[in-house]
Amino acid sequence: MSEGKSPFASMYLRRGFAESARMALKAIRAHKLRASLTVLGIVVGVTTVIAMVAIVSGFNNNVIGTLQAFGASRIEFQKYEDRFGPGGPAFDEEKRRRNLTAADGDAIREQVPEAKTVSIRVSYDGAVIHVKHANLEANLPYVLGTDENYPIAMAYPVARGRFYTAIEVQHSAPVIVLGADVREAIFPDEDPIGKDVTVNGARYRVVGVLYKKGEQFGYSPDNKVLLPLPTFERQFSTFVRDNGVIIGVLPRRPEDLQLVIDKATEVLRHRRKVPFNKPNDFAVNTPDQLIAQFKAITGGVTGAMVFIAVISLVIGGVGVMNIMLVSVTERTREIGVRKAVGALRRDIVAQFLTEAVTLSSLGGLLGVALGIAVAAAVRAAVPSLPTDVPLWSPLLGLGVSMGVGIFFGLWPAVKASRLDPVEALRYE
Repeated sequence: MSEGKSPFASMYLRRGFAESARMALKAIRAHKLRASLTVLGIVVGVTTVIAMVAIVSGFNNNVIGTLQAFGASRIEFQKYEDRFGPGGPAFDEEKRRRNLTAADGDAIREQVPEAKTVSIRVSYDGAVIHVKHANLEANLPYVLGTDENYPIAMAYPVARGRFYTAIEVQHSAPVIVLGADVREAIFPDEDPIGKDVTVNGARYRVVGVLYKKGEQFGYSPDNKVLLPLPTFERQFSTFVRDNGVIIGVLPRRPEDLQLVIDKATEVLRHRRKVPFNKPNDFAVNTPDQLIAQFKAITGGVTGAMVFIAVISLVIGGVGVMNIMLVSVTERTREIGVRKAVGALRRDIVAQFLTEAVTLSSLGGLLGVALGIAVAAAVRAAVPSLPTDVPLWSPLLGLGVSMGVGIFFGLWPAVKASRLDPVEALRYE
């Protein structure tokens, strides 16, 4: 048969995709149950992608925001490497490292002029801490021993009262600064400044309350109390002896971050007598490094879920191919009639390919809607687990579902276009 353009073909080309889509929707409506079962795999795959991206993206944004809230250019030197998850053999090895000391922090302060401030702290959160006022008790807070530079180094200002002074640190004064959660728990209706509290039975005078930063994914940085470092050592000496201190360094300028890291690292290596050909026997951490570690972990989780989603999409694609092959067989006579009145091979391909793409796109739309609904349900059920649906994820879901329709619908469409019109007209 000649492949020249016929009046029918010209009319079809003018109607274009809209006409093909109309015919595709008519065919789908004629077999609703079959079409629904066919796209189930696509729905599951797209829903999984949207929901997982929303949960992981929201979780990433929340954790990254928390880390950056404590100073995007802050540098910390400590005995142990920061890690997500259990310690393992590497952690056991780190236990044998020498502790960092307050004297190490003083050396960095003296020898690194590019450092705006150097703060020393130690956190005691390995046991139950009882912080009480009258008959009220805080809800399992942790206690920090710090110096007077903590608010600047950690970007954690005082909201009420003041922070303790260098003189109070030097003389181990019995003063305390409360986190916002602790203040709300034990001083719900009164000003805590000048009042006394007890920490595991030891009495301290409240001089300030920190600014409230809010809960971040089930963890509240506001549920703590702060003591001058020597005061902390006097009450919790065993913990300091076993773990040493953390040294926080804030560069004067953000662009000096690497310079400060290099200089402070050299100071510590010299003081700890680390040979030039040996690695550091202490950890150096910045928020960017922690963010990178965290993204690597969540990226692995996302990759596993995407793999599962891809399997669902492949299953859905095979279903689309199967249903289109059945459709070609059922409509053999229709194809013969169309070709007999002048339809070209490309017209037949366009008709069946459009039907396959329409079928898979409907599955994609339903998957996107369900994925967004799942993300919203998770956010409503677990407020501490934020979800965020970036614009690209629904677009990606729709694009992938259309791609599945094209890939798995092409062979049935080509097969339909190759039918001999005479044989097709004889088909019963």
